[in-house]
Amino acid sequence: MEKRKILSIGGTFLAAALIAILLVNVRKVMSANSDGIILQIGFENSISEPIGQALVKWQQMVEEQGDGSIRLELYPDSQLGSKNELIDGMTFGENYITLADGAFYADYGVKDFGIVFGPFLFDDWEQCWNLIESDWYQGQCKELENRGLKIVTSNWKYGERHTLTKKKVETVEDLKGLKIRVPGNQLQSIGFDVLGATSTGMDLGDVYQALQTGTIDGAENPLATLYGRKLHEVAKYLIMDAHVLNFTTWVMSNEVFEGLTKEQQELLVSTATEAGIYNNELVEESNDEYLQMMINEGVEVVEPSEEVMEGFKKKAEAFYSQGDVFGWSEGLYERVKAEIGK
Repeated sequence: MEKRKILSIGGTFLAAALIAILLVNVRKVMSANSDGIILQIGFENSISEPIGQALVKWQQMVEEQGDGSIRLELYPDSQLGSKNELIDGMTFGENYITLADGAFYADYGVKDFGIVFGPFLFDDWEQCWNLIESDWYQGQCKELENRGLKIVTSNWKYGERHTLTKKKVETVEDLKGLKIRVPGNQLQSIGFDVLGATSTGMDLGDVYQALQTGTIDGAENPLATLYGRKLHEVAKYLIMDAHVLNFTTWVMSNEVFEGLTKEQQELLVSTATEAGIYNNELVEESNDEYLQMMINEGVEVVEPSEEVMEGFKKKAEAFYSQGDVFGWSEGLYERVKAEIGK
């Protein structure tokens, strides 16, 4: 009898604790205080990069076009934590927004989404935009919502991803055995493994020191990020392989998004899309500038010939034969190629 009473009391305390936690989260996310609803944008990049400047633009547009009931706060340089930590928080209803790509969404259960990060999938940016407007892509977004994550917009260029190394790489064969940092997900790891490298998953904030100490031999990212993180100071060889044309998305908790008013939702989506157009202009304008700054600071740049690039693409074909490893739907590669017009 006494034991049953203790269990009952313990259950009461547990229920009270759970209710308290839920109330804290609700107040934190949706309370209408004098500052309005605050959405925290956490990202790995420097605020000085094009993507950081475009976020400032997005923040301003929300303020100027809205009624003050919603505003954005920016946290660059992983101040809120890693991408995975932020996305994990979103699935529990945290009021974060971060940038992420199909490779991450594959790890969160939407397996087919991962193909958008396949090596040498897109020949040009127009093919990227064809894909995000397709019924297939909208279906992937809907499936992601069912798993607690809402894509706010998909029209942001992150950039062409190139490879920066401590040892000169001129052909795909030169990657053999090199430890190359990639974001921490299965798909991007295999994407480099098939090229002959040894992929190493790692948060972006840890890459500089890892290059400096020799833990890794190289890293890959768009020029703005490679320069913005000053990785060229500790790795002096750059091959312009453009192994991924990386469009990126801004994602948040679907629970939080659904808790916004219709007007707030429309404001958030429309301004995010408009800021994406601004971002894309900055990315295009800055590429030559970043490349020249890297050259001026001692980086040796390799511009691979068409023949060399065919060698990269031939190696990459092994990636698309591993659909069973990634858990892809049958015929996914062929469908996506048809959607992008390839």
